Amino acid sequence: MTWTTDAAPWPALERRRILGRMCRNIHTLHNFEPAATSDEVHAAALQYVRKIAGTTKPSKANQDAFDRAVHEIAHATQHLLDDLVAVSPPKNREEEAAKARERAIRSGRYAAPAA
Repeated sequence: MTWTTDAAPWPALERRRILGRMCRNIHTLHNFEPAATSDEVHAAALQYVRKIAGTTKPSKANQDAFDRAVHEIAHATQHLLDDLVAVSPPKNREEEAAKARERAIRSGRYAAPAA
C-alpha cells in the first residue's frame, strides 16, 4: 500500500481516535535552555512505560520489569539527548510553555485565566 498525503487508508474518525490516544504528557526534551534535567528524562521514560504497559501502577509481579524498563529507557533517552546536534538556537522553556497555554485556550481545552 502506498501512503499519500492526500488521504490515509483509514477513515478520518479512526485516524483521530488513534492519534488522540497518543500520550500528551511526554514533551520534547531536545534543544531547550536550560537543558532537560535527569528528573525530566526519568518522567518521560515513566510516562512512556506506563503508556506501553497500559497501567500507571504495575502489579508486584511486574514491578521489577516495569522499573527496569523505566531505567533503561531513561538511560537511552539521556544518551540520545547527549548525542543530538541542534541546528537551531535553543528554545526558551517559559516562552514555549506560554505558547502552549495560548494554543490550549484557543482550542477550548482550557479556560482563559481570570483577569
